[in-house]
Amino acid sequence: MSLTLRRRRVAKEIPATWMGRMKAQAMRSGKRIRPMADQAKLVTAHRFEEARYWAAPRLEEAAHRVEDEIAPKVSRMMTKAAKKIDPTPPKSRRWPVIVLMTGVAVGGMGYLFYRRNAQQWTEHMKDSASDASQWVDDRAEKTAGSAEKVASKIDDKMS
Repeated sequence: MSLTLRRRRVAKEIPATWMGRMKAQAMRSGKRIRPMADQAKLVTAHRFEEARYWAAPRLEEAAHRVEDEIAPKVSRMMTKAAKKIDPTPPKSRRWPVIVLMTGVAVGGMGYLFYRRNAQQWTEHMKDSASDASQWVDDRAEKTAGSAEKVASKIDDKMS
């Protein structure tokens, strides 16, 4: 036989127990799978990172939508339910109406007092004006009378 055709024979150690054979086969399979597992680990890590980049803005947007749209609706629903099952009677809301009516009444009275005072003032001013014009007429007559006296005295002295 030629040297090229000869196979090199390596002495293989064959385990004697069934457990030993399974362990040896697992070791051989592990050596063959290790490079594929390492690459799968890298690919998986890369995909997880891509998934996180993709999911982060969507989760944030969803959180804002829940906060802005869903949470107020849920809150209103829960408040209504709490009011429905609350055993205490509802509080009276008459006091705002009473305050409003009191304000309207006070305002109306103030307006009436203003109108009455304005009317009395104008009547008083008319009376005062007529009194003043009468006083002026009296003074004018007195002054005219004294002017005539003085004029007659002057005429008497000149004649």
